Amino acid sequence: MIKKILLFIVFLVAAALLYLQFGNKPEPLLADSQSSQWLEKGLYDVDYFDIELVDSTRPTQANGEYKGSDERRLNTRIWYPEGLASSAPLLIYSHGFMSMRTGGSYLAEHFASHGYIVAAMDYPLTHLGAPGGPLVKDVVNQPADISFLIDQFLSWDADSGNQFFEKIDRKHIGVLGLSLGGMTSTLAAFHPEAADLRIVAAVSIAGPVFMFGPHFYESRDIPFMMIASPIDAMIDYAANGANIPEFVKGSLLVTMEDASHTAFATPGKYFRWLDNADMVGCSMVTRGLAKTEDEAWAAELGTAEQGILPVPQPALCTLDPLPKAMNPIRQQWLTTLAVFPFFESHFALSEVRRRDARDYLYKTFATEIPEVSVQRAAK
Repeated sequence: MIKKILLFIVFLVAAALLYLQFGNKPEPLLADSQSSQWLEKGLYDVDYFDIELVDSTRPTQANGEYKGSDERRLNTRIWYPEGLASSAPLLIYSHGFMSMRTGGSYLAEHFASHGYIVAAMDYPLTHLGAPGGPLVKDVVNQPADISFLIDQFLSWDADSGNQFFEKIDRKHIGVLGLSLGGMTSTLAAFHPEAADLRIVAAVSIAGPVFMFGPHFYESRDIPFMMIASPIDAMIDYAANGANIPEFVKGSLLVTMEDASHTAFATPGKYFRWLDNADMVGCSMVTRGLAKTEDEAWAAELGTAEQGILPVPQPALCTLDPLPKAMNPIRQQWLTTLAVFPFFESHFALSEVRRRDARDYLYKTFATEIPEVSVQRAAK
């Protein structure tokens, strides 16, 4: 009898896992559409490894019971195409608040299959398991973490004993990130004093930019894409995404209707049985932000002369009730369909490929995908 009960429990667990993995999936994209083609896996098999990198030149601040450190330890995952014969573009992905380095794995795997090298770090104090609890204000130190990681890759590129020897395309280095990671990427790409000039293209996925005025972006002229949703419960569309075409010359704003904030991250796919994945995300993030809600730290980002505006943060998670959002798996497909052609339009070796990527983004994407609109800023 006990054996039968155990077998039944095993069966239920297996069934639940199968349903979690394969249930409630959206309808596939039309097989003969350009969108379906851009979503296809590339020619390369993808591998990855984890490595702990240590920046001994910069400290980690104290945080609650955590006493701090005189160095910054960066647990890093690197995805790469197997059998790569030539140099590849390098992308640095930045996770959101209370997330982790695997938060953009669906994007990293897609890019790596098409010949990119992608890396993502657990930022020391903003990742889910940060000592002392996630601390949002440590974002001010994260752009320098990106620069440190780029330094590492370029040193490996020059090291004949390293697997990345002569594998990094130094002219094609980009950054992308979600939420607080989108803000990190924007700072690393555009900050008038702290930008890393080796970064030549950037994407912010639902990243806060309400504190950046037009002057903030004027010191650099590089390709920039913002992906934002009008029903994002955490990052207000009007205060963040909507003004990008006005503020950043040559930029792209991809507006994704019915997209939740939480579903932009890889784990969001497991919340596809909810009407809106922000039911979970808001609960987590509001608790994580409570410890610093009375602290004024925005001035640490820069000055008014640098385009950093002394404006209050728009309230988070005030939508009640939350509107119904699209299936998170479809949302991640659409995010890939925005970000991948964006970088291909600038990083692909062939001008034909770059032109095809531009044509898809500017003309076809919004035509084939009803939830999407694409707005181009003036040059």
